[in-house]
Amino acid sequence: MSITKIPVGILGATGMVGQRFIQLLENHPWFEVAWLAASDRSSGKSYAEAAKWRMRTAIPKKVAKLKVSAASPEGAPKVIFAALDSDIARELEPQFAEAGCAVISNSSAYRMDPSVPLVIPEVNPEHLKLIETQTWWKKSKGFMVTNSNCSIMGLTIALAPLQKAFGLESVFAVTMQAVSGAGYPGVASLDILGNVIPFIKNEEEKMQEEAHKLLGRLKGKQVEMAHFGMSAHCNRVPVEDGHTESISVKLRKKASAEKIIAAWREFRGSSEVARLPHAPAEPIFYDERPDRPQPRFDVDRGKGMTTTVGRLRPCSLLDWKFTVLSHNTIRGAAGAAVLNAELLKVRGYLG
Repeated sequence: MSITKIPVGILGATGMVGQRFIQLLENHPWFEVAWLAASDRSSGKSYAEAAKWRMRTAIPKKVAKLKVSAASPEGAPKVIFAALDSDIARELEPQFAEAGCAVISNSSAYRMDPSVPLVIPEVNPEHLKLIETQTWWKKSKGFMVTNSNCSIMGLTIALAPLQKAFGLESVFAVTMQAVSGAGYPGVASLDILGNVIPFIKNEEEKMQEEAHKLLGRLKGKQVEMAHFGMSAHCNRVPVEDGHTESISVKLRKKASAEKIIAAWREFRGSSEVARLPHAPAEPIFYDERPDRPQPRFDVDRGKGMTTTVGRLRPCSLLDWKFTVLSHNTIRGAAGAAVLNAELLKVRGYLG
């Protein structure tokens, strides 16, 4: 028996994250791309004409023929994946929510809004209840949900089981972030080749703010922020895909290396989340090899949805230090939003 799929739209469809959405949604069991929108210069063109396709797989044939629409709610489906720059998102995303759309956003514009859920399904699915506090929901059943910044995504997944088992007192993070995180064309080759750029605008602030909301507790109609110290240093490095991070943590309870590794390996999230189509079998993979993880070899683990952790060892300043790797445009962007949409569907928020 055939299953009627939910038609979805993509805002910012020609950009790198928009393209990743299209790639990940091809042959999705529940969703079908039916509407695309981008800037005015792309409006009216076929998607194949409008997009400079950068994915390693071909443009899906049905999507290639779709006409790119203006970025307006008129004629849009009720489920929208948004891949917009934050300034544009701040203006456009509320228009779609006001029109009764479910806006599943990858933008930073509303992540820290008290009424907007900032969700990683394995970590804080209960935060979706914030949807019901939104004015849009009360008026039109439209709403907004966001996923986190790419640099905090894998780290939060690695921290969540440690927070639950031992408590977190402080976190020190140094990131080595892939150039794909800057979009296309991104960083000029003469700036990044053979170089490290120790500045990514607003990145350190996003990491520090979002970690506390993601790991916070829902109390009534608001999130009580998690209480731990955090400092982040963010760097752009000449790697195509995959954010690698060197982490030190101080825990509230003493823990052995064996117990920490067991907490990572046993971490799954709820059974509801584990059954979602894009949920990885292992949200966290601990690699015992002394020189791993490495983006060249490990970034695609779990189809890009698994966070790889390695090199756990004592830290002479805090308690423990380790390395985290996650795929920044899959787990850290489009794949995270697709997983959020799947959770929204099974919880009845998509109609």
